[in-house]
Amino acid sequence: MSMRGHQLRLFEKKLKAMFDRIDVELEENWGDAYPLHPARAPFGTVGNPEHEGLFAVGASFSAGYGSDHGRGYVVETRMATLADVPDEVLEEIRRYVGRRCGELLPEYFPDRDLDVVRDGSVFKITGDLSLT
Repeated sequence: MSMRGHQLRLFEKKLKAMFDRIDVELEENWGDAYPLHPARAPFGTVGNPEHEGLFAVGASFSAGYGSDHGRGYVVETRMATLADVPDEVLEEIRRYVGRRCGELLPEYFPDRDLDVVRDGSVFKITGDLSLT
């Protein structure tokens, strides 16, 4: 494995830890607001917040083509429910996730200049994404 691949795995491992922390907060604040999808494990039963409970928070890398903010990690917040969740509730949850990402990035990445920006309808983590 190359050093670059190792650095990428370390970076994304920190991102996952941060998203897992936010996921737990979402479960504490909104976890009982909507019925859980029947195929989804209840919160706290699997050992991985991404695969249990009402929420899953993560990110995928975007090269940034067509974006005013360029490349970055697009923050994804999903809800595992069959219920109709009002758009204003979804937006409140997304704003919470974006705000918490901005607050937690310096804690998880103290050596990097990262920021959270609104990019259309999504939030994106931008800044020093170098792997050196």
